[in-house]
Amino acid sequence: MTVAVVSTANVVEAGEASTDRASELIAALAALPDGHPSRPVLRERTIEAWMPLARHLANRYAGRGEPSDDLFQVASVGLIKAVDRFDAGRGVDFAGFAIPTIVGELKRHFRDRTWSIRVPRRLQELRLAITGANSTLTHSLGRAPTVADIAEYLDVSEEEVLEGLEGARAYNATSLSTPVSADGTTELGETLGGEDREFEVAEARVALGPAMAVLDEREQQIVTLRFFGNLTQSQIAEQIGVSQMHVSRLLAKALVRMREQLDA
Repeated sequence: MTVAVVSTANVVEAGEASTDRASELIAALAALPDGHPSRPVLRERTIEAWMPLARHLANRYAGRGEPSDDLFQVASVGLIKAVDRFDAGRGVDFAGFAIPTIVGELKRHFRDRTWSIRVPRRLQELRLAITGANSTLTHSLGRAPTVADIAEYLDVSEEEVLEGLEGARAYNATSLSTPVSADGTTELGETLGGEDREFEVAEARVALGPAMAVLDEREQQIVTLRFFGNLTQSQIAEQIGVSQMHVSRLLAKALVRMREQLDA
């Protein structure tokens, strides 16, 4: 993100918030010592007078995925910091001090708030540097730069460039409501797998193998129909041609033998 030099005359609107009036207010505020009874009121008037500067700089970052109102609030925070930190004794006019302060606040907002997945700040900054280098090199080389070109330009290794490019994938996310079928009836979220409860019983099934082996064929059938087929004892009795009471006795006997095998 680059910022062109912006003069005070270009960004402070006419009227009550005119250039001269805004400059007079910041000069008067800078001259007042901390704790002076007039300072709070003068500070508020100074911030209001320079607010067009904050709005102008916020508008420069509009259209990048963030609401304009949010950008203006961020720029306003930067302006307030500039007003509170300004030292006229350094020989820099207020606009020259305020503009980089406000722009820095806006850049931090984009760096910290617009990443879909939280990544280290180092990678966020590297991603911004790579974006800037890509634009500059494309213009100077007349072609898309290679990873080696960008690494040389930024004085970093090719591995770091690749790491930065990989981290850039976290900058934007796709909504789970995004249609993925041709007719638009299927959303991305519907294609994601759910939790497979079968993994929880996999170990138990492995242990049950030897236990089932101690049962005779009818007992195995009854246990399978009851616990894997989810049939009732009456349904099992009807299926294998015996009484429900007989199924109950056979099932109880089978479970005792299986428990003995598992405990062995």
